[in-house]
Amino acid sequence: MIDPISAAATASAAFNTIQKGFQVARSIEDMASDLSRWMGALSDLEQAEKEAKNPPIFKKLFAGQSVEAEAMEAFAAKTRAEEQRAQLKQYIQFSYGQSKWDELVKMEGSIRKQRQETIYKQRERRRKFIEIVAIILTVITGVGALILLVMWLRSLS
Repeated sequence: MIDPISAAATASAAFNTIQKGFQVARSIEDMASDLSRWMGALSDLEQAEKEAKNPPIFKKLFAGQSVEAEAMEAFAAKTRAEEQRAQLKQYIQFSYGQSKWDELVKMEGSIRKQRQETIYKQRERRRKFIEIVAIILTVITGVGALILLVMWLRSLS
């Protein structure tokens, strides 16, 4: 599961670097790696929010309170990210015009799509595999305990 606090910290650090870059009049091309890092963190925040809305079954059962806490953390981080996006949009539109902002949004979409196809799908497959293994082990343990109980009851009679 993606940690919304780590993703938010990464987004904030990258955004602060971007802000400083605009203050010292760095070109947007010079800040490409910071923008990419910020966009990746925003994508992670979005994914964390999705995962918080649909947590794994065992997390729902055994960590009920932390599921709500994670959802709130993801929501708060997403709100900060939206504020950062609005500020970044103003910086870019003011400094470079609407076309650069549109270009950046297009780039963000491709980064998000790439992360979705690679990182998040792989994480989701791993999560489902672990869930299936845990369910199988739980069923086997339950059946084993039931068999032991029946054998113990038979030995008493």
